Amino acid sequence: MAVKVYVVYYSMYGHVAKLAEEIKKGASTVEGVEAKIWQVPETLPEEVLGKMSAPPKLDAPTITPQELAEADGILFGFPTRFGMMAAQMKAFFDATGGLWKEQSLAGKPAGVFFSTGTQGGGQETTALTAITQLTHHGMVFVPVGYTFGAKMFDMGKVQGGSPYGAGTFAADGSRWPTDVELEHAFHQGKYFAGIAKKLKGSV
Repeated sequence: MAVKVYVVYYSMYGHVAKLAEEIKKGASTVEGVEAKIWQVPETLPEEVLGKMSAPPKLDAPTITPQELAEADGILFGFPTRFGMMAAQMKAFFDATGGLWKEQSLAGKPAGVFFSTGTQGGGQETTALTAITQLTHHGMVFVPVGYTFGAKMFDMGKVQGGSPYGAGTFAADGSRWPTDVELEHAFHQGKYFAGIAKKLKGSV
């Protein structure tokens, strides 16, 4: 059977969604892996989203907490809010109590990717504070480390991402993921899918 890798994200302005697409592409290059993109439910009313100039959501299906249990590995993506995941993703995790009670996600590999507004806006803290959610579920955190290689050491340009996962800077919303940031996301998807495949094969 195929190894199911779910890419589950929340994106208000589309930056995280863009990373999610590349992560799915990367994961899909691993033989025997079936990657699927999902988004978590929006918690803000349309009126508020309109005042925030948020564009329409992409057509990715909306996931329910119970559907997480179907995956062999899950990559979670979200923008930061004051150095932590956005409330929409936190609300989704808060709804996974039934899965936690049964430890349905225990032993499954998990990773994270993210978007922040500035260089000091949470490229590491957003990932670090997200790990608590994974830990309570007994999931196995799979960081990308420095497997992306030399481009992670390039000091000549501003770029998002860290050893915790792929990332981008949205600034005021007008900056979109660069080619290098998208390459990092693609690599993370491929790397993570390889780990998920190994873990499922060893069971």
